[in-house]
Amino acid sequence: MANNRIKSGIVTALICLLWSLHTFAQQAAFKQNLQARVDSLCAAGHFPGLSVAVVFPDDKMVAVASGMADSVKHQPMKTDDRMMEGSVGKTYVSAIAMQLIKEGKFSLDDKVSKYLGHYSWFNRLPNAADITIKMLMQHTSGIMRYEFKPAFTNDLTANPAKIWKPEELLAYVFDEKAPFKAGQGWDYADTNYIVLAMIMEQVSGKAYYDMLRDRILKPFHLTETLPSDKRKLKGLIQGYAGKNNDFGHQSEVIAPNGEFIINPQFEWTGGGVYATTADLAKWGKMLYEGRVFDPAMLPIMEDGVPARMLGRNTNYGLGVIIRQSPDFGVSYGHSGFFPGYMTEMCYFPKYKICIAVQTNSSDYASFKMQPLRVLNEVVKLYAATYKD
Repeated sequence: MANNRIKSGIVTALICLLWSLHTFAQQAAFKQNLQARVDSLCAAGHFPGLSVAVVFPDDKMVAVASGMADSVKHQPMKTDDRMMEGSVGKTYVSAIAMQLIKEGKFSLDDKVSKYLGHYSWFNRLPNAADITIKMLMQHTSGIMRYEFKPAFTNDLTANPAKIWKPEELLAYVFDEKAPFKAGQGWDYADTNYIVLAMIMEQVSGKAYYDMLRDRILKPFHLTETLPSDKRKLKGLIQGYAGKNNDFGHQSEVIAPNGEFIINPQFEWTGGGVYATTADLAKWGKMLYEGRVFDPAMLPIMEDGVPARMLGRNTNYGLGVIIRQSPDFGVSYGHSGFFPGYMTEMCYFPKYKICIAVQTNSSDYASFKMQPLRVLNEVVKLYAATYKD
């Protein structure tokens, strides 16, 4: 009997070893094919540099990079280079908000006026009296964007050392007429997440970046994700925004002295972080598998409303873009833009993988394809490799 148990254990161990070797070989082959595909896409898309990371169902990861981190200095893109995430930073804000909701700090149906109504400027916000926290998180509040208004981009460019207060950002939309009644339309705006974070700071008694560090970055070991809260950001590679961009009016966004040509600090909770592509993919896998907050709340986050300006068959939940694909099923993630950089991050429940794509360019005029197309090509490669 004992011998049979020993034999059975040896057989089981051998099967596990063979399976592990098979999985390792398969992932190694996928990485090789991925590198070749990303090299091709980087050249075809006219990206200066391109970085891609894929986290597998077992949480193992492959990361590859192609092209240049700095085209002038001829520095190759590396997988440990950091880039601005842009609006993908809203995924961290939303996750912390879900934690605070679970803790009873506020609820999705609370009126914003409950928390901010005492400010003298509050009623100057569009739809001020009718907005709820859920509307902020879902971009259905009717508050419009401040960040692309010429008055703001001109002021931002003219005052690169200025440290922006949230209410100074909101002032660019004061007294404007909302495009729709609160809750009766959809219009993407960083402004919503600026207002949301003001509430989060009030109910928690902590600054947002302190919450980000203590609730997300430290406990989930996101060591390569950092706040973009100053002009000189360690490890941030050069980005190219195009000569005619409104944010600084020059293509290279990092000056020779290492400072950003504008102050990235303004973005705050509209984005507000920079990271390696690998850290971003790791974050998306944990977030959309329900490891960051109570998993019972994940369906609430992923319950979206139509967001047609983001594409066909696309909805927006609570800080999450929800796309439907006939081939790959539903995906959850976010897109990001910041002058000089573009980002895509998507989790595919069908495959239990998360893919992140970053490029150090936001010069749309030079692109031959969008980063989302790159991401779709990567998931096609994954599906073809693991079709068995």
